Amino acid sequence: MKMKNRMKIQHWLMLLIVLCVSCKDDKSDTDSQAFDPSKPVVVSDFAPKEGGANQKMIIYGENFGNDLSKIKVTIGGQNARIIGVNHQSLYCIVPAKAYDGDIEVSIVDESGEKIAYAEAGEHYAYQKKMLVSSFLGETYENNTKFDVKDGPFNDCGGFEKMEWLVFDPLNHNHLYVAGYDKSCRLIDFEKKYVSTFNTGIPNPNKNGIPCINWTLGGDMIVTHDQSNDTQPGNYLLTRESGFKSLTPMAAGRGTRAAAVHPINGEYYYAFYNTGMVWRGVVGTKEGVNIFRVPNASVRIFIIIHPTGNYAYIIVNNRQYIMRSDYNWATKNFTEPYLIAGKDQTAGYADGVGSYARVNEPQQGVFVKNPEYEGQEDEYDFYFCDKANHVVRIMTPQGRVSTFAGTPQASGYRDGDLRLDARFAYPAGIAYDEERQCFYIGDSNNRRIRKVAYEE
Repeated sequence: MKMKNRMKIQHWLMLLIVLCVSCKDDKSDTDSQAFDPSKPVVVSDFAPKEGGANQKMIIYGENFGNDLSKIKVTIGGQNARIIGVNHQSLYCIVPAKAYDGDIEVSIVDESGEKIAYAEAGEHYAYQKKMLVSSFLGETYENNTKFDVKDGPFNDCGGFEKMEWLVFDPLNHNHLYVAGYDKSCRLIDFEKKYVSTFNTGIPNPNKNGIPCINWTLGGDMIVTHDQSNDTQPGNYLLTRESGFKSLTPMAAGRGTRAAAVHPINGEYYYAFYNTGMVWRGVVGTKEGVNIFRVPNASVRIFIIIHPTGNYAYIIVNNRQYIMRSDYNWATKNFTEPYLIAGKDQTAGYADGVGSYARVNEPQQGVFVKNPEYEGQEDEYDFYFCDKANHVVRIMTPQGRVSTFAGTPQASGYRDGDLRLDARFAYPAGIAYDEERQCFYIGDSNNRRIRKVAYEE
């Protein structure tokens, strides 16, 4: 695969060199290469034959001329950006939404009127690609200020913090956003409205609410990262009460996680100061310690695989991710082992296991990969690599690669997943199975970003 990619790069570089050299002909040669109105424009071929938006394309033919201001190319009815032309070939960029794939080259006069044109004999096989867009939230004064307010999708202000995103499992039109020491929000897709969600937890902004999760019956568990050993770290909010009645669960300071086993229903939580992970019983204060990660004073997030076979233990401030396998006989997760990253080694690198580098990994979500159908594990794991300003993918074998964003480059830009998109400390992520897209809490851009195939 690397060899093929290298050959493709060399191929395009050679074509670009040819085009650039051809544009440096002397004046007499340039005159001879100008568009000849007595001859037809011909499109004889183009390459490549398939691809998506922003694909580089060479169109071959005759009588294109040499004046960029007098030539127009449309692909699928959309205007293509032309980079260079040398009478018998031109270099352009495939535009977005060129679905039909028909290719037309036109020559226009000074007033922009078409005086000659030609069409390719075959169509470009346009492939929709995934793009990053801005879904909700707005700022002003060059992305430095924002308002916090409830309102419809087109007037809901900005988002203070988006540490955790989670859909209501019984109402997929409701997406909850945990704002840690800021407000929690409810995104209602049916009403197209964003509101503030009041958890009812005492002093919710003292330290904060790092995550929200769900029991098998659809009740809500809200985690409270507070600094008192005798105060609850998790609360149960029942659906029957409209998520208003609070049942305190296990006490402990620095609670950063609550994850419910998708089959057996017990829940797991962790404490910052000790690095211990506990197994609890939903709706009670019962809990038993099952293991401890290698460090104390750690921000831990727990994400359990949809099958319940294992969980990822994300140690956010120590730059590594561990895996804990589930013992179905004892109904407990077992001693964890490293799956990606390296303790106290922040950085950016794609790779396997300890060769991968991350920088404040945070929320992640399991998504089925059709290519894995029939295999023991059919899911990839997408997670926010917060301080690297990207979203990463991890395979079941622990191979980490980059899905979206520009590594180690904070910014705000929509577009192609890797060529254009920029995030600023993305923290929360949710996958929408119904709408087939990702939603990403882009913290410092105060927006919910969307990753989906172009519409």
